[in-house]
Amino acid sequence: MELIDIGANLTHDSFDHDRDDVLQRARDAGVAQMVITGASREHSPKALQLAQAHPGFLFSTAGVHPHHAVEYTAECDAQMRALLAHDEVVAVGECGLDYFRDFSPRPAQRRAFELQLQIAVETGKPLFLHQRDAHDDFIAIMKNVEGRIGPAVVHCFTGTREEAFAYLDRDWHIGITGWLCDERRGQHLREIVPHIPGDRLMVETDAPYLLPRTLKPLPKDRRNEPAFLAHIVDELARDRGEGLMTTAAATTTTARAFFRLPPR
Repeated sequence: MELIDIGANLTHDSFDHDRDDVLQRARDAGVAQMVITGASREHSPKALQLAQAHPGFLFSTAGVHPHHAVEYTAECDAQMRALLAHDEVVAVGECGLDYFRDFSPRPAQRRAFELQLQIAVETGKPLFLHQRDAHDDFIAIMKNVEGRIGPAVVHCFTGTREEAFAYLDRDWHIGITGWLCDERRGQHLREIVPHIPGDRLMVETDAPYLLPRTLKPLPKDRRNEPAFLAHIVDELARDRGEGLMTTAAATTTTARAFFRLPPR
């Protein structure tokens, strides 16, 4: 089985003491390639450095998450553009809107999002998107670049059936995480995932966050890591009514085409 984790926050400091071991466990669990998420001015360069240290295995994104939107200055924009000039940086983002936590003022979120969409228009690189409790504004802003951007994935999808269909109607992709395995918050996703076409579906851990609650045994530190991707895919396959290898192959093929990753 060959898997691709399209979203892992491996620059997080919880991995500083055992990052190499985490990467080896991922390989042993069938993860052939990973995209390391860049979500701030601090971590986007670190994601690139990590990708450069593991050519062909790790890749990265460069962007500013809505939580950090207030840091999106002209200097930040220039920094993101410089990072995206590297071949290892395969997508613009993580960018988008988050009205659930509102860690940055909403006008600042919208401005940072719009500026990063402009980078995507100019570079043609795929978009790695975040949306939480901001669907209407998210769609309205994305409409402004309709027909001018490359492929887009709404990563860590946790929304409604209506939201999923709105994204699929626009030919966007959807990333599924261990949220699927949360009986408190993710039950509705089990009813949505059978409707996502295989060529629009990708998988991710969002490590170290969103540890699958159905994993047995749960790690003592409750840290999620890419090695647990296979568990998510197993549950996803069951919900889709297809075999594990079918889901694994489809999500891997889709991710490799989306991010233009070389075969392993």
